Amino acid sequence: MTATEQGRGAQRWLAVGVYVCLTLLAMPSVAGPALAPAIEARLADGEVHDSELAAFYRSRAYHGIWQSPERVEALTDAVATLQDDGLTPGDYLPEELTARQAELGEDEAARVRFELDATRGLLLAMRHLARGKTDPRRLEEDWSIPLASYTPDWAMLSQQLDAGDIDAALDQARPEAGFYQAMRDGLAHYRRVAASGGWPQLPELGESLREGDRHPDVALLRQRLAVERDPADWPADAEYYAQIEAEVEETHEAERFDAELAREVRWFQRRHLLEPDGIVGRHTHQALNVPVEARIDQLRVNLERGRWLLHDLPASYVLVDIAGYELHHVREGGDDWRTRIVVGQPYRETPSIRSSITHLTFNPTWTIPPTIFREDKLPRIRDDLGYLEEANLRVLAPSGEELDPAEVDWDNPGGVMLRQAAGGDNPLGDLVIRFPNDHAIYLHDTPARGLFNRAQRAASSGCIRVEHVEELARQLLADSQRWSAADISERIDAGRTGNVSLANRVPVILSYWTAGPDENDGIAFRPDIYGRDAAVRRALDARAGQ
Repeated sequence: MTATEQGRGAQRWLAVGVYVCLTLLAMPSVAGPALAPAIEARLADGEVHDSELAAFYRSRAYHGIWQSPERVEALTDAVATLQDDGLTPGDYLPEELTARQAELGEDEAARVRFELDATRGLLLAMRHLARGKTDPRRLEEDWSIPLASYTPDWAMLSQQLDAGDIDAALDQARPEAGFYQAMRDGLAHYRRVAASGGWPQLPELGESLREGDRHPDVALLRQRLAVERDPADWPADAEYYAQIEAEVEETHEAERFDAELAREVRWFQRRHLLEPDGIVGRHTHQALNVPVEARIDQLRVNLERGRWLLHDLPASYVLVDIAGYELHHVREGGDDWRTRIVVGQPYRETPSIRSSITHLTFNPTWTIPPTIFREDKLPRIRDDLGYLEEANLRVLAPSGEELDPAEVDWDNPGGVMLRQAAGGDNPLGDLVIRFPNDHAIYLHDTPARGLFNRAQRAASSGCIRVEHVEELARQLLADSQRWSAADISERIDAGRTGNVSLANRVPVILSYWTAGPDENDGIAFRPDIYGRDAAVRRALDARAGQ
């Protein structure tokens, strides 16, 4: 053999050695394939009733994953990030998982149990990220939205886990909506505030504090507001919070309520749905003294609501923020058009709904909903039959035939209906936006536009009154049929009642958000007007499976 041939032989052996090393590194783990028969047998055992787990391992020929310390460490690190979603990592993996893996030794049965337990915890975490840890049907009496189905892409999941990219596997399940990510960022911020000691509590309020006042509590107010400055100033470094008090004390006019402080108070008030008057009165004082831990809980609750609803969304959709009194029209390209709304009073709550906008009604008539008919209109009619004429209400049989009010037994009216003609006194205004649902809920115009100027806007009988509803209609129709604002005004001015269908249905979500991103990508907190948060928080805090 020549020297040249010897050299080529050595190169071939070197290449083979490199290939073998790379192949071993790329395998799920050295023990993964060797455990396959035992994993398959264990999953076939009648004691194991987990179809999801079986489907996953079947898709990868029952090869194991979690047989090396590095893989287990990557798993525990990734699951720990679930606290940023408001979930509890301990619900999915025990803290001692790494130590347990190190003690497995050569016991094949123990290795298989460990393998399946680790994967089961990961799959449970992915399922909770995808559709929520809690069941909204048990928490909201009027919930009628089908629960999201979720089946991971097993092939993609296997590739991610074999590459050790557990974070990518969790991202596959997590809602992609920017609304959700903004709340995750907010939760991380408020947890940093809590870790730094939270914010100071203002002493019991005597007289209101306002611009021009000089008072020792003003310096404390400055310190309190500084912790929640604009999102652009949110730091990653917890030392920032330790500097705030010192900075305030160095300010010569720290105890004087100046114009700049009034601006910060108004900023805080807008973010908490308070009248933005720049005065620290009773309601503003109460909101300032809500502990940071309570704000963290609010974000956790609303992240859970996001997991119930913010999945499989297209580029364009309408999001109705009930507790925030705001409607968002999110459009392709990331544009988020917002407008104020009026929602149901606490005793006539606007329900959570997920549907699709199908059509618009111009110059609508108003058929009185059964609840309003029974609870509002019927007592007034019984008291004075003339109310019907005064309110421009027609009495109709179930067939639609008009009836003489004097011939109706109003103590037992049966199936009669009341309908109001289109016009200036019609509570639906000039336009209704409709979507199928079991609650007879819709978005609509209103002649009572002064209500939009209130900070608290729970004043309807359940349906949603929309400020600038004509602009929303223009956007919906422009996207599908190229309508202009002039086209819409002309249709309304014509005075005829009629429907216009959307060529492409637009998803609409009505949900209750007591915390969520504001227009500056920060977090706004809202009063829990329907008292729904506590039940969600208790369910989140319960151990998974309980």
